[in-house]
Amino acid sequence: MNLMDQTFARLKQENQTALIPFLTIGDPDPDTSVEIIAGLEAAGADMIELGVPYSDPLADGPVIQRASERALKHQVTIKTCMETAVRARKAGVKLPFILFTYYNPVLQFGLDRFFEEVKAHDISGIIIPDLPIEESADVRARAERSDIHVVPLVAPTSHERIKSIVEGARGFIYCVSSLGVTGERASFHEGVEDFIASVKKYTDIPVAIGFGISNREQAVRFSRICDGVVVGSAIVRKVEEAIPLLQGGDTHEQGLLQIREFVAQLKP
Repeated sequence: MNLMDQTFARLKQENQTALIPFLTIGDPDPDTSVEIIAGLEAAGADMIELGVPYSDPLADGPVIQRASERALKHQVTIKTCMETAVRARKAGVKLPFILFTYYNPVLQFGLDRFFEEVKAHDISGIIIPDLPIEESADVRARAERSDIHVVPLVAPTSHERIKSIVEGARGFIYCVSSLGVTGERASFHEGVEDFIASVKKYTDIPVAIGFGISNREQAVRFSRICDGVVVGSAIVRKVEEAIPLLQGGDTHEQGLLQIREFVAQLKP
């Protein structure tokens, strides 16, 4: 059984909502990413999105774009991100990993080799935000054979496409809370609760929400109607703010603690 499924099943029994942080791997450097991942698990994260840095991140706002730029200076690739998952396992991390990548790096890697490597590196799922459901058949077929979950994104504007997007989905459905790119928000798409309810009409698998959630109040709000809450830009910003500490020999642990404490208070 896929580790993602096991985790959601356990959380359902415990009447809890999954906290799913997003990290840009390699920001500020690959070694520190491994330490941050371990800290996120200690802070109460239930699964982690491993963000592959990309030079043209169409779905990402300025915070994650800056993180990608910093990571790319370290020559971080999609393979580096997979290797980070294994290094985190060796450090004792047990939670599920989800690889968040744009489609071009996957194509360059080669679909067959990509899924072989994803499975070999103990990654439970993938998110490809720029791959439309209508063009995803090859990816989903290979993922199915490898027991890797392809997590679909559904937006408030999906309307009549919701049913076809979620049909046959595995892992969880990623509901986009707002229109536009990722980033911290004070408010969300009007009618977001109705949108989530409409998604739930078409699927029995867990539903998570992301894009804009940045504080405990918002996480608690959505935990009442969702099975998971994804927090990305707010955490990536905390990493950015902690870089001076992380890169100082005497303050490195202080920087890690700063990130961990922020994530701990997000847990619904």
